[in-house]
Amino acid sequence: MFLAIDCGNTNTLFAIHDGEKWCAQWRTATHSTRTADEHAVWLGQIMSMHGLSFADISACVISTVVPQALFNLRNLSRRYLNAEPMIIGEPEVKLGVDVRLARPQDAGADRLVNALGAKSKYDGALLIIDSGTATTFDVVSADGAFVGGIIAPGINLSMRALHDAAARLPRIEIRQPEKVVGTDTVSAMQSGVFWGYVELIDGLVRRTKAEHEEPLTVIATGGVASLFEGASETIDHFDSDITIHGLYEVWRLNGGGAA
Repeated sequence: MFLAIDCGNTNTLFAIHDGEKWCAQWRTATHSTRTADEHAVWLGQIMSMHGLSFADISACVISTVVPQALFNLRNLSRRYLNAEPMIIGEPEVKLGVDVRLARPQDAGADRLVNALGAKSKYDGALLIIDSGTATTFDVVSADGAFVGGIIAPGINLSMRALHDAAARLPRIEIRQPEKVVGTDTVSAMQSGVFWGYVELIDGLVRRTKAEHEEPLTVIATGGVASLFEGASETIDHFDSDITIHGLYEVWRLNGGGAA
């Protein structure tokens, strides 16, 4: 079996592939100082609840946008899985994505992994929206090249900034309000955050499509993408597995066999 670790600024996803399909996945809050041993205690317990153990894992791929977390995640794989992990972004790891930017080094490895994962599942030119701490909009051409994108603050970051900058505004749950116009502070904030973000997504998708020659299929992924299902008018597919599927494709591309 194969373990994919996707470490974001807010959450870290652990997912296990059995060689044919993803058979389990779990999220935990990202703490860059969490040791390999602490990761192992949590991961070992939750795996055992699904009838799995570290001995079942023969390979590991790690992607992280939190450099401080890499040391402990690498040690987790070495110490408890007896596997040298494949690290996204290291020079010897091929991603198999043609980067057509003025400065190719500016393309984050996590965004290239998304491009690879999406192209392995969907045909034609794609626009991938990944909603996390930041929300990225990445364009992948029909021939699989990464041609550019957009970076915007994530919805949780926007909500936290609103609370932190205005002393009298409370922290709120992100949810679709019953009406656009709120009748109290909480519903007014929920409307501004939720519908404002939906319009940000739909507006940027429309503008991207208008300047792109190829028709674009729009795919939403990431931890909060499902919030907008049924609200956005421009998203064609909601697919939470784009990133981990990309990690699996990277592993295969770099010589991985049956997990």
